[in-house]
Amino acid sequence: MNIENSLDIAANIKGAFAVAIVDYDSGMTLGSRGGSPEFDLEVAAPGNSDVVRTKLDVMQKLGLREAIEDILITLDTQYHLIRIIRGGADERLFFYLVLNRAQANLAMARRDLRVIEQQFYMNNPTGPRPGADSQAFFPAQPQAR
Repeated sequence: MNIENSLDIAANIKGAFAVAIVDYDSGMTLGSRGGSPEFDLEVAAPGNSDVVRTKLDVMQKLGLREAIEDILITLDTQYHLIRIIRGGADERLFFYLVLNRAQANLAMARRDLRVIEQQFYMNNPTGPRPGADSQAFFPAQPQAR
């Protein structure tokens, strides 16, 4: 699965408002879907690179030897979900998914994004993937917008 396919499938997660794949080292958005004039995804997605880098820095200072699974930011009407894409040391990518809180099922969205991330990784491997399971990929469900 490539970036475009991953974004198309993630955009079909129930309640999805916007999705992007971002390089958190550079802040560069590699691809995106959604957004609106009131929500500029091209500003929000790379802006969350700072969130990822800061959390990784704090974890290093604390001596935590764990991987970030996801980062959740809850707003009054939205969920912002950041999911690190596990890859080689030279790959520093994450999914950034914005959900409409009234429409989304957060647990299902987290699960769906995990499956998309795993499928993306399996098709673009750059190193060993600890903890990856072989769960079948789910079909995208069309969503009324």
